[in-house]
Amino acid sequence: MSTIQPPRTKRTLLSVAAAVVATGAAIAVFHSHSGPTAVSTAAAAAPPAATPVDVAKVVDRTVTDEQSYSGRLQAVDRVELRPLVSGTIVAVHFRDGAMVKKGDPLFSIDPRPYAAEVARASAQLAAAQAQSSYASADAARAQRLLNDNAIAKRDFDDKQSGSQAAQANVKAAAAALEAARINLGYTRIVAPVSGRVSRAELTVGNVVAAGANAPVLTRLVSVSPIYGEFDVDEQTYLRFIGKNARRGGTSVPVRLGLADERGYSRSGVVDSIDNTLDTRSGTIRVRARFDNTDGTLLPGLYARIAVAGNQPHPAVLVSDAAIQTDQDKKFVMVVGSGDKAEYRIVKLGSENDGLRVITDGLKSGERVVVNGLQRVRPNDRVAPNPVPMPNAQGGTGSAGNA
Repeated sequence: MSTIQPPRTKRTLLSVAAAVVATGAAIAVFHSHSGPTAVSTAAAAAPPAATPVDVAKVVDRTVTDEQSYSGRLQAVDRVELRPLVSGTIVAVHFRDGAMVKKGDPLFSIDPRPYAAEVARASAQLAAAQAQSSYASADAARAQRLLNDNAIAKRDFDDKQSGSQAAQANVKAAAAALEAARINLGYTRIVAPVSGRVSRAELTVGNVVAAGANAPVLTRLVSVSPIYGEFDVDEQTYLRFIGKNARRGGTSVPVRLGLADERGYSRSGVVDSIDNTLDTRSGTIRVRARFDNTDGTLLPGLYARIAVAGNQPHPAVLVSDAAIQTDQDKKFVMVVGSGDKAEYRIVKLGSENDGLRVITDGLKSGERVVVNGLQRVRPNDRVAPNPVPMPNAQGGTGSAGNA
């Protein structure tokens, strides 16, 4: 049985058609796989966009190193007013918390009993003076009679003794009168120093007694100047304070900052140094004096007191906003050549008017990132926006380890 074969031309056309279909399918598969790969390769080849950040040049400043300590403000004069005589309070002459001057009246105790005592003592003095005059005249007559041998020696001695006793009585009466006048003066209680008075602990109508258990009527503290007391470690004393003290002076410059202040708003000098170092704590008590003409500083307030150290020297400073922490290291991002971020480990010094002294890791003229640090990694390209250094204040300052 024979097989019928299709014509050669028809077989050729079928082969060509099959080849065309296979080629089209292959081209379709190629395009379906090669298209995305080509796009990804092009995207990878394009450089990443620069990250916008704020940068500032480090601040060049001449500073003086300082050591900062915690302390408390103390009044130069602090007085607890107590009655020195007994009696009834008849007047209070001040408002609570008022400023008073030395000699201003504060309380009045009923003066009438003491005025009567002054009058009685005055009368006794007058009587003693009259008796003394009589005794003196009698002794003079006895002296003349003795010269004429008209009186016994014993009687003469009695007249002389009586005159001397009368003179002593005059002195005693004068002393009693003076004591009475002093007690009368104590009924008017005045401010012993100028300053700020506290509240009246006892008011009109209360009876007070003098003596060891006399009640406190009010408290008075001086205002200006005011002391700042703090404990200095042995090293600081030897470096900064002791040298000056050994030269015969204590005028070491210090600065004062309050709890609500970042820096130091007032200047003063060391007023006194204790005479003994506390061996348990290794510190010595130092007292500095500050002017307080506006009365803002109050005794008992917490104070940060910075003691000036060595001679002024140049330094570079940055804002604390530019400083980051990496475990136990401090670092900043420096914008170098090509506007690339550079990871730079730095060593921190003391604070100076809102900026931080950098003792190692930065040089003058370098730029650091102060805003946008969270968006930058080392070697990233950045788009720097120049800004002033945050918290920077012009001029020469003193640096403290606040």
